[in-house]
Amino acid sequence: MRHVLCICTVLALAAPAAAQQPRRPNVVVILADDAGWGDLGIHGNRDLRTPHLDGLARAGALFENFYVQPVCAPTRAEFLTGRWHPRGGVRGVSTGAERLNLDEATIADAMRAAGYATGCFGKWHNGSQYPYHPRGRGFDEYYGFPSGHWGEYFSPPLEHNGAVVTGNGFLPDDLTDRATRFIEVNRARPFFCYLALNTPHSPMQVPDRFYDRLRDAPLTLRATLPAKEDTAHTRAALAMVENIDWNVGRLLARLDALAENTIVVYFSDNGPNGWRWNGGLRGRKGSTDEGGVKSPLLVRWPGQIRPGTRVSQIAGAIDLLPTLCDLTGAKPTGAKPLDGRSLAPLLLGEKAEWPDRTLFSHWAGKTSARTKLHRLDDAGRLYDLTADPGQTKDVAAADPATTDRLKAAVAAWRKDVGVPAKADDRPYPVGHEAFSVTHLPARDGVPHGGVRRSAAAPNCSFFTNWKTTDDRITWDVEVATSGRYDVQLWYTCAKGSEGATVELALGAAKLVGKVAEPHDPPLRGAEHDRVKREGESYVKDFRPLALGTVELVRGRGPLALRATAVPGAAVMDLRGVTLVLRK
Repeated sequence: MRHVLCICTVLALAAPAAAQQPRRPNVVVILADDAGWGDLGIHGNRDLRTPHLDGLARAGALFENFYVQPVCAPTRAEFLTGRWHPRGGVRGVSTGAERLNLDEATIADAMRAAGYATGCFGKWHNGSQYPYHPRGRGFDEYYGFPSGHWGEYFSPPLEHNGAVVTGNGFLPDDLTDRATRFIEVNRARPFFCYLALNTPHSPMQVPDRFYDRLRDAPLTLRATLPAKEDTAHTRAALAMVENIDWNVGRLLARLDALAENTIVVYFSDNGPNGWRWNGGLRGRKGSTDEGGVKSPLLVRWPGQIRPGTRVSQIAGAIDLLPTLCDLTGAKPTGAKPLDGRSLAPLLLGEKAEWPDRTLFSHWAGKTSARTKLHRLDDAGRLYDLTADPGQTKDVAAADPATTDRLKAAVAAWRKDVGVPAKADDRPYPVGHEAFSVTHLPARDGVPHGGVRRSAAAPNCSFFTNWKTTDDRITWDVEVATSGRYDVQLWYTCAKGSEGATVELALGAAKLVGKVAEPHDPPLRGAEHDRVKREGESYVKDFRPLALGTVELVRGRGPLALRATAVPGAAVMDLRGVTLVLRK
């Protein structure tokens, strides 16, 4: 009995200590799409109102020199992994080049391993098919669109954990609603919420309540190259940022009771998507100059990060994973070394050695290098950014030592991370037992014969001009699980063109069906555009056509879709193919 009493006493004494263990802080990361460094009031923009984002900066830390990549998918990959994007196979922004290699571990993997509920809401842009899909990268819940951009922002077709759904109203508002719902459901445990907003990326759509104030407002600040500025585009972009600010305010209000134990991060994925005021910086989205890669970074953690903290040291998207792991106590789960470093000492005001470093910006074969004082651009020109933040005076001849050192650093970096990249030879995975639904959108397919995309930008396109038995569409796929698959085609078909017979084939497996009913909804999107769109396709309400069930064998090959009979003027317009593994 003495032994039993002793054990009970030890347990009783240990219980209060265990109960007093502090809960890990929650993390909310808000990522804007195509918002420039200059699209904030706190950075000096007088033409828009961003009180909630400005307040976030005043209540926490503002980074004065934070850098991302020139376009979307590379930045997102670096945030997710803490590693330079070429290492993870991210070579582009569409047709599969945006995918993050499956052997890369993500910040969501780390958070989930540490006991966090994990949710992603919005634009993913690092792979659509599982396990490239967010549900295969550490997220318990996903709602949004995995593509790089979307063609309609008002009640568009979206995805919720693999199921095709229809959005509810203006997309950024809907995504914020979903994020706040996730927070409410998981408020009793630590949560990691990634709100990946889709604005101000084109198409330039925004509700009247935000647009009306700016529709005819004078612009007191203009682009560095004013002749290139489309002021209507600028006004729409600023209205979209004001909507972001409103949604951030809603999210922060819902976090109010949890604020003391919640880290909130805000940044953007690249420079502005138009020539507009950006603090006099050179370049815009797609450029490896300052204007294309300098982003806001705001971080709030009440009681831990001193309000009004200003961080002057250079930092980048690769630093966010190690920083958030450091602040939460989570551990990176990947075996590969990180390229980023933890910014926690800078955020928490700790004394630490902080030697200068070099950050690299890369896109479309061009690479530039940034140190605290200088940027070497892709043409080998050197700029002293302390004296010349707008990159107007080349000082390479006056400082050959720095120029040569940075040229050598760029060459070494390109060799180390794998630039130029090898040709992409990754198939699209189909049929994982852990996630039975596979969507093969037109974006990932290859048209043959007369088949054409509905727009030059593949991400939100559909296939059209499919008229003959010589036309076909293929996807390079790899079936992960042998078994029976239910197949749907997402189609439209004008009245009078119904009746085509189509065949889906992969190796010896074939499935034949008929387009029995017309379905010809109008294109939509133009009615919501504030300015002419920049390449995204207009969209239609595509209908699922059940093609039947096919037996597929594990392995790789071309999945081909063709018509064997075309009695009308065309076969169909095709949004994509869905395959569901029967269990």
